Amino acid sequence: MADEVRLLAFAGARDVVGAGELSIALARPESARAFLDRLVERFPGLSRHRGSLRLAVNGTYALWDEEVRPGDEVALIPPVAGG
Repeated sequence: MADEVRLLAFAGARDVVGAGELSIALARPESARAFLDRLVERFPGLSRHRGSLRLAVNGTYALWDEEVRPGDEVALIPPVAGG
């Protein structure tokens, strides 16, 4: 699992990827933006959520230029509404 990322998907993102948790191969670090680009390529339905998705890496919201590394846990976080 050292060359994989544990992907957690919630709400609409989970519906698109078809599971709440997946392993995604990642041989070397890449930016959060590049990682999301790769996810959208693999799961084209994510493109409709792209503008509102955030990534959390190891439990912390990531900036788009921050690195995702093999062994990390990445969560696809949709917009949150409360009431």
